[in-house]
Amino acid sequence: MVSLNAISEALQKGKADEVKNLVTQALDEKVDPKKVLEEGLIAGMDVIGGRFKRNEIYIPEVLIAARAMHAGMSVLEPILVASGVKMIGKLAIGTVKGDLHDIGKNLVAMMYKGAGFEVVDLGVDVAAEKYVQASSDGAELIGLSALLTTTMVQMKAVIESLKEKGSKAKVIVGGAPVTQNYADEVGASGYAADAASAVEIGKSLLK
Repeated sequence: MVSLNAISEALQKGKADEVKNLVTQALDEKVDPKKVLEEGLIAGMDVIGGRFKRNEIYIPEVLIAARAMHAGMSVLEPILVASGVKMIGKLAIGTVKGDLHDIGKNLVAMMYKGAGFEVVDLGVDVAAEKYVQASSDGAELIGLSALLTTTMVQMKAVIESLKEKGSKAKVIVGGAPVTQNYADEVGASGYAADAASAVEIGKSLLK
């Protein structure tokens, strides 16, 4: 029998192939897919998120663990969808117009996937209309990333566009130059200083 703890531990070590094999084996052994997700993959990413927050590990280790989680999810996702398991919520995330940086955005997207969210990655240099469309398509959370002070102003434009269209989506902003004060100023629902806290903020906003 595959232990779900073994999946969590392999994920924490970033062993993508091992995670994929263990998830496949667990499903072959008729382990509940929701349990594999929650007690295997999510449990492993929770440990990684905590260690990242405490500065015990850094971005490269998180990315390696996230890649291992992706490997497990590639097997698990179709099964979850087929069995009608509901994701926690839906996040649409992108880097704002004029900004081409994506490491932070990718990291947040991976952490959200690891926490059991459906994630729509809008990419980089994303215009306000695309976020509005994502909200119409059912995203309850909108993530805006910017790495340049010159592109931060786009966050305000996106939030204003969403309000104009009557969107109920909660907007979380983040990126190197962004601060809590700026988030308050532009009317964002939340500000995330790092990828691990982005997920906590997203969860609390959906409660």
